[in-house]
Amino acid sequence: MARIAGVDLPKNKRIEAALPYIYGIGRSLSKKILKEANVSPDTRVFNLTEAEIHKIQSTIVNMGIKVEGDLRKEVAQNIKRLIDIGSYRGIRHRKGLPVRGQRTRSNARTRKGPRKTVGTKKLEAKPKE
Repeated sequence: MARIAGVDLPKNKRIEAALPYIYGIGRSLSKKILKEANVSPDTRVFNLTEAEIHKIQSTIVNMGIKVEGDLRKEVAQNIKRLIDIGSYRGIRHRKGLPVRGQRTRSNARTRKGPRKTVGTKKLEAKPKE
C-alpha cells in the first residue's frame, strides 16, 4: 500500500483516482502531478515502484501544493481570522449558519442541525365539575 503525504492510498484503484484521497488534491490536480512526475495515470497503486512513489511525493513538494495538515491549518486560521475581525462571514461562522448567502428560512439543516421545536405545548383540559 502506497503512503503519500501521510495518507494510505487504496491499493486497487488507478493512481489518478487514488491521489484525490489526499486532502487538497482533486482530480485535475492529480492529472497535473502525474504528468509532471512522468507516471502513467493508468497504473494501479499496488503496481507503483518506490521510485515512482518518491517522484510523486517530490513533485507535490516542488509544485508548492499544500496538502493535509498544512492546508487544514491554513483553512482553520483563515476562518479564525474572519471571526476575530468580526466580519459578516466570521459572524456567520461563529453562529454556525451558512456563510455564502444561502437561504435559512426553509433549508440549511446541515449547518443549523436538527430542528428545535418551538411553541407546541398542549394545554391540559380542565375536568368538568
